[in-house]
Amino acid sequence: MNDHHKPAAATGSRGSTSDVTAGGDEAGEVRRFWGRLGIPGLIDVHTHFMPERVLHKVWDYFDTQGPLTAGLEWPIAYRRAEEERTSLLREFGVRAFTAMLYPHKPGMARWLNGWAADFARRTPDCLHTATLFPEPGTEIYVRQAVEAGARVFKAHVQVGGYDPADPLLQPAWGVLAEAGVPVVIHCGSGPAPGRHTGPGPIARVLARHPRLRLIVAHLGMPEYEEFLGLAERYEQVRLDTTMAFTDFTEELMPFPRRALPRLARLGDRVLLGSDFPNIPYAYAHQLHALERLGLGEEWLRAVCHGNAAKLFGL
Repeated sequence: MNDHHKPAAATGSRGSTSDVTAGGDEAGEVRRFWGRLGIPGLIDVHTHFMPERVLHKVWDYFDTQGPLTAGLEWPIAYRRAEEERTSLLREFGVRAFTAMLYPHKPGMARWLNGWAADFARRTPDCLHTATLFPEPGTEIYVRQAVEAGARVFKAHVQVGGYDPADPLLQPAWGVLAEAGVPVVIHCGSGPAPGRHTGPGPIARVLARHPRLRLIVAHLGMPEYEEFLGLAERYEQVRLDTTMAFTDFTEELMPFPRRALPRLARLGDRVLLGSDFPNIPYAYAHQLHALERLGLGEEWLRAVCHGNAAKLFGL
């Protein structure tokens, strides 16, 4: 992370969000937002559902370590049981969401995919999600997941600690490109850089698989402009808004305002993402952060519903 993107010291305003969702008509606020836009609800392509013991380990990480420094507070705003979390998304008017899950070691992806298939069966408004890891047999279980109805994949270069251009992944990328199944991929260097994060490794993947439908998570933060460049070069590359433009992120990794016109021009390939439930602020704040960019209601309608509806045939 370069000096421009070094995190500031934890502040009271950023660290005092543990009660941010308490009180008030939270669901009503979200529903009023999309109601003003004249859309039938929201489609959120970046929400996390995973086996409870795995999710609790993720929460423990945020509680005890934090992704950047020991001084950064990251209270989980929606630390609730699975049923409560799905119910809350429905109260918000989220018409479709995902179960973003990811392995950090070999032998884990196939098991997670089995859990996610079951979750999709019992949660019809969740887009059947799957994941992958560079290991022998990746192509086999990726193909099996696609044939079983997986509609979106999640890849996490930072947590997995792998090179997305690893030869073990190449056949799987080919399967996904051929099937047209989108992949939400955390490949930017935020909130903390990894050995294989940044635009370079994923550019090598795209050079080999230009039709791969990648959705770059978090707009690729902090390498926003570089990932905008990849989206401009490859027509199947999209970006999700997860945590971008929120007060929390702008303090740490601000989006360069000079790049807003480029983001506006890519309005048909930007999708709403939130990181629910693992966010340190209210869900509505992500929506208002997008609104205050001033890119217009047509852009917001496409980002919050239309683009994902078209991509997933909803």
